[in-house]
Amino acid sequence: MGSIQFDRVSKKYGSHQVISDVSLEVKDGEFVVFVGPSGCGKSSLLRLITGLEQLSDGRVLIDGKDVSRLAPADRRIAMVFQSYALYPHMSVRDNIGFGLKIAGMSRQEIAGKVAEASRILALEDYLDRKPRQLSGGQRQRVAIGRAIVRSPTAFLFDEPLSNLDAALRVQMRIELIRLHRTLRTTMIYVTHDQVEAMTMADRIVVLRAGNVEQFSTPLELYDHPANLFVASFIGSPKMNFLPAAPSGDRDLELPGGSTVALPDGWHSRLDQKMTLGIRPEHVLYSPDEGLWEGTVSLEEQLGSDALLYVEVPSLGTITVRAVGERRFKTGDRIFLTPDASRVHLFDGGGTAIAA
Repeated sequence: MGSIQFDRVSKKYGSHQVISDVSLEVKDGEFVVFVGPSGCGKSSLLRLITGLEQLSDGRVLIDGKDVSRLAPADRRIAMVFQSYALYPHMSVRDNIGFGLKIAGMSRQEIAGKVAEASRILALEDYLDRKPRQLSGGQRQRVAIGRAIVRSPTAFLFDEPLSNLDAALRVQMRIELIRLHRTLRTTMIYVTHDQVEAMTMADRIVVLRAGNVEQFSTPLELYDHPANLFVASFIGSPKMNFLPAAPSGDRDLELPGGSTVALPDGWHSRLDQKMTLGIRPEHVLYSPDEGLWEGTVSLEEQLGSDALLYVEVPSLGTITVRAVGERRFKTGDRIFLTPDASRVHLFDGGGTAIAA
């Protein structure tokens, strides 16, 4: 079992509040990602689980047991850091088994656990090498192997892929997903990269300034963000935002006088001051007609699709994801129309308005 619960957890450094009254539960066997901008408190929250930081208030429970006052060694948690922290003079085999040796485990037991971890991580051919003879991805797998042999209740990963190049990050991301499916152990992963969060997590905790903005599945966050912050943070490229006000029963008026007709069910929830959000893939485009006329100020051709940055008078820059599109180039005239069935609305305080 490996459920982890935060019960009204807070953390202060002097007068500076880092974590503010966080309550949530990570279920046994779940892969949960903490994501947010730098300084939002995600690593601090991770360190509170391990006991490397002491709580200012609240409780941390593992499998229903309050571990808030237990030493890190007594929590059966394994942490993998951004730095590999491998012993350069030791072989891969000795690096993986070193913690077990210190704990007084027999050579036979250590050998069995190291063999199993190296099999899971495809390190059998590298056991006699030194860390300097390994690639960055292989070194990170050794660091993960050192955690696996401890048979922890949960694995905690603190931005473990940030030192790797782009191709290795993708490869290691896939390997971590497979590892989770193999071990079926609770994993909590910290990153500032929302793409990592979306592709790896069962559920995501979105943090800002020590507060939980939303805790849900990746697709729920993408399709139904709770507020403007989540809507702007989740999704690449970012959602387009436009100031809006109600016009009549079910229309929205935008800067420049254009209006968007909303589907039934919205009118009773509209605010006098709102923000309309529309994701780039939900902006329809045409060379001939549409609600807005603009000019392509920048085109990013990715092959599978293109990102078009369109300057629209009175509205500013609208980002469009054009799947398979090759026609439009910088300087071209283009017409845009938002898909009214896919828009997001936020009230004056930034909270999502549900249809």
